[in-house]
Amino acid sequence: MNTMNTSASLAMLESMQSRFGLRVAARLSTQAEALGADISERLRFAREQALVHARNAHSAETVTTVGVTKSGVAILGRSSPGWWIKVASILPAIALAGGLMLIQHWQDRTQISVAAEVDAALLADDLPPRAYSDAGFVEFLKTPRE
Repeated sequence: MNTMNTSASLAMLESMQSRFGLRVAARLSTQAEALGADISERLRFAREQALVHARNAHSAETVTTVGVTKSGVAILGRSSPGWWIKVASILPAIALAGGLMLIQHWQDRTQISVAAEVDAALLADDLPPRAYSDAGFVEFLKTPRE
């Protein structure tokens, strides 16, 4: 019984919409006669463009599906995305991985060059490298020179 009331109310709503549309169309038709020829031509062209646009939009509509995963996450979108969408979704991850690899390479090169400078300074110094590991040498460096 509930479905009968729903279908009756839908039919009544559709008939009311149709009557309203007919009244608006009649009113516009009577007012269109009072317009000049140039305005009527522009309106006709705009109507044709609107119809073409509506047809294109209607034919280009894709069916969107709503899916739910096992964890309860809603998935919105087309039923089968194109291959270019899949590739485009992977590109940011590839760019991120490449950027991280470049940063790591740059850090490694920086550490190597710093270590090479320290090694070159140690080897070019007058003191032997063993002197730097001597506990007394550290005390010698801490004492102020006069």
